Amino acid sequence: MILAVPRETRPGERRVAIVPDSVPKLAGLGFEVRVQAGAGDRAGASDERYAAKGAAVVGDAGELAAAADVLVRVGPPDEPDVDRLREGAALVALLAPHAHLPLVRRLAARRISAFALELVPRITRAQDMDILSSMSTVSGYRAAVLAAARLPRFFPLLMTAAGTIPPARVLVIGAGVAGLQAIATARRLGAVVEAYDTRPAVREQVESLGARFVDLPLEARQAQDAGGYATAQPEDFYRKQRELLAARVADSDAVITTALVPGKRAPVLVSAEMVKGMRPGSVIVDLAAEAGGNCELTEPGREVERGGILVSGLTDHASALAVHASQMFSRNVTAFVALLVRDRALRIDTADEIVAGTLLTHAGEVRHAPTRALLEAQHPA
Repeated sequence: MILAVPRETRPGERRVAIVPDSVPKLAGLGFEVRVQAGAGDRAGASDERYAAKGAAVVGDAGELAAAADVLVRVGPPDEPDVDRLREGAALVALLAPHAHLPLVRRLAARRISAFALELVPRITRAQDMDILSSMSTVSGYRAAVLAAARLPRFFPLLMTAAGTIPPARVLVIGAGVAGLQAIATARRLGAVVEAYDTRPAVREQVESLGARFVDLPLEARQAQDAGGYATAQPEDFYRKQRELLAARVADSDAVITTALVPGKRAPVLVSAEMVKGMRPGSVIVDLAAEAGGNCELTEPGREVERGGILVSGLTDHASALAVHASQMFSRNVTAFVALLVRDRALRIDTADEIVAGTLLTHAGEVRHAPTRALLEAQHPA
């Protein structure tokens, strides 16, 4: 079996799906690992390191894909990349199917067995495959560091000959994996941190990190799903939430927003009016920018200043820390690929909960029901 690792083609993407340290583990499963030349350069993984671990380095991307039994990527391929794969090959990547419906159609038409890693279920057995949690950890850390770098004041309390400098006040909205890492990092940097989440169950985790949990007199309707993800709420709920959070936002030097609802546009939690109420020099880091943003003024991929407030909508947080992000990604994907192998041969066991949950297309069909519904809505039979 050949497992191929191409160089990522998305502009600005620095990660690589498999790092050299994972090559021996994949070889132990029965794979011959082939890596496109230069694939790991931006993640600190040279061609020489791959070769030293037993991988073959291939120069031509087309040759690499055509020979692959399993192609492993970070992000979704372009359509020409899909056409290079032979029918029946497997593709393993973060595919964002709801945002790439033409790609899903092409994968099905080419009879590619495509696995969308963001669909890995949040169950105990899948913890070592949970790429979303790994990348959220990276993003949450960077959000706090970015806020500290952009804020024109110190994060920690400082007692100096020139007087005492009070600590920065940071508000984190959303206490999932990214939010908790942002809280922990901001606290380590010395800020006073508050956090809000619609899920009361996360209060203990927030407080264990030294932050204050913000209580609002609001009751969310089914605040989280079976996988532990926050669920979408009615617009009336978000309107009241914005009203109640306005004073907290205004009192903060930095606001980090992390609220995402899988497969949907991110809810707007910070309105333009709330931004106007912040002190000049304050910073908003919006980790939901790629899904539309939690702040009304967010521009995905850009940092903009509005009335003296910096709103950061950068979307490359995991890629910016490519070395460790790639290490984590590689460990997760190696654990996942192990599920696809039996007796050193590729075996797609659709009775396995993790395999079935991530299987986007297979044998010419779109197997993921929500994506299939989106496609049918676009083109009714």
